[in-house]
Amino acid sequence: MMTTNTTEAVQTMITPLTDALADATKHDAGNNAAGGRLRKTLQTISVGCKTARTEIQETRNSRKG
Repeated sequence: MMTTNTTEAVQTMITPLTDALADATKHDAGNNAAGGRLRKTLQTISVGCKTARTEIQETRNSRKG
């Protein structure tokens, strides 16, 4: 996920999460399909976070001299 830089990687997670707010509202109102879409988005974000954390740690380790 972090092909260019950390800021862009974080933005690629923020955008879908922001878009998911509509599904969160629908889920709160009882729409089960929206809950499914929300869970899928959250899983994607979770994978992105794990990837970003790994790459950030690798960058930090490579900076130590």
